[in-house]
Amino acid sequence: MKTIKFSIILLLLFFIQLVASQPFQIGHTTINFTDTSRSNRVIATEIYYPSDIAGDNVAMTTLTSVTFPVLSFGHGFVMTWDAYQNYWSFLVPNGYIMVLPKTEGSFSPSHLDFGKDLSFVLERMSILGNTSSSIFYNRISSMNAVMGHSMGGGASFLAAQLNPNIKTLVNFAAAETNPSAIQAAATISIPSLVFSGVNDCVTPSNTNQIPMYNGLISNCKTLINIIGGSHCQMANSNTLCSFGEASCSPTATISRSAQHTKIFNYLLPWLEFQLKGNCFQGNAFDTQILVDNTIIFQKNCIQCNNLNLDNLNVNNEIKVSPNPAKDFINITGVNGMRYQIKIYDISAKLILTKEFTTETTIETSILSKGIYTYSIENNNQESSVGKFCKGY
Repeated sequence: MKTIKFSIILLLLFFIQLVASQPFQIGHTTINFTDTSRSNRVIATEIYYPSDIAGDNVAMTTLTSVTFPVLSFGHGFVMTWDAYQNYWSFLVPNGYIMVLPKTEGSFSPSHLDFGKDLSFVLERMSILGNTSSSIFYNRISSMNAVMGHSMGGGASFLAAQLNPNIKTLVNFAAAETNPSAIQAAATISIPSLVFSGVNDCVTPSNTNQIPMYNGLISNCKTLINIIGGSHCQMANSNTLCSFGEASCSPTATISRSAQHTKIFNYLLPWLEFQLKGNCFQGNAFDTQILVDNTIIFQKNCIQCNNLNLDNLNVNNEIKVSPNPAKDFINITGVNGMRYQIKIYDISAKLILTKEFTTETTIETSILSKGIYTYSIENNNQESSVGKFCKGY
């Protein structure tokens, strides 16, 4: 691995570039899309886009003639689109169009219809990009993402399963859905970024996001679990979400703003590489994740290797759970394959090496509370790296 000094320099350059790359104001419009294939279903959608003047129904920016990737975002159960202002306020100035369908906001939502809505609005935005009377004419990129929080995060898996034109999947504290987002993950091969909170008592990672991540067949996927992060703090303050979260524990041990900052530190470089091909920011993602002790993670790829960062073999074979761990972690690979796992403490001291075939269990009850890094090798080549928490 590269040195900590190199990592810090790269991160500083990333944040300098981040500050310098936000020229846009935020325009807003509302469009009611109609899906004729579903009995003329009306999908009311809020749209936020780069402009030179902030406001409703203003023109798109003229500062550049480039096209902009579209991000379709699904809201949580009985939550509304305005709970996600933190996302559009951050992403739109950085050159993204964000569309938020307002459907399925009742106490008996259809997860499948919501997934179809998330997919459909991406298709309609593409059509508007080719419609001369639209403010989005010639401004819609072919690159896009489906995203969502909680129920909307689960529905994002359903959308990605339905639409082969979606380029990347990103979600936040995704909840299991009906039909199953976990089962849908097993059909999804696009690059995927899954966020979770260690202190999420609504959709705990071990029963929601980790099975979704493990199910994905993507050659590039990352799971980021924010230490101290909670379910509702993925979004802005929302009364109904907070009411549901108040009946369970643990609660957040970091502030909402700190959790948002942590999300954006990874969300933007992921999108910048996956949707805009920016290798500098892709490498910033891969560098900071290795030195960040405020998260635990699993990943099976690097974004790009033009800075000669340590490489990973692209594969989907390794599954690690539970994480956070209490008494043990289970590691599962390919049947009959031999592996070696190495576990390091926070000071990078090697504390355990174990060889195994197919699967193994590591006793963690004797470990002190804290963050541990692991690497798993197959045929002397690194197959997977990650971090796990003990005792959180």
